[in-house]
Amino acid sequence: MKTTGLGFGHEEHPLLGHRVRDIASGTEGEPMAVVREEVATHTGPRWTRRASIRPEAGSRGLPTALGNIEPLEAP
Repeated sequence: MKTTGLGFGHEEHPLLGHRVRDIASGTEGEPMAVVREEVATHTGPRWTRRASIRPEAGSRGLPTALGNIEPLEAP
């Protein structure tokens, strides 16, 4: 897993800058960041990857699991 050196766990990802859909909410937009973050679970902490999607309507970014986004155009 390659990081960009931007801090805060930001990673490079082929979908950054491309139109995507968040499967969970149906929101379409552009992923602005992919980050690794530690989350607490009942069995202890684990790492997850999340994307922040800026909706096409231009509202506030929507955080979602990276596995919930699908491309709307070829990366």
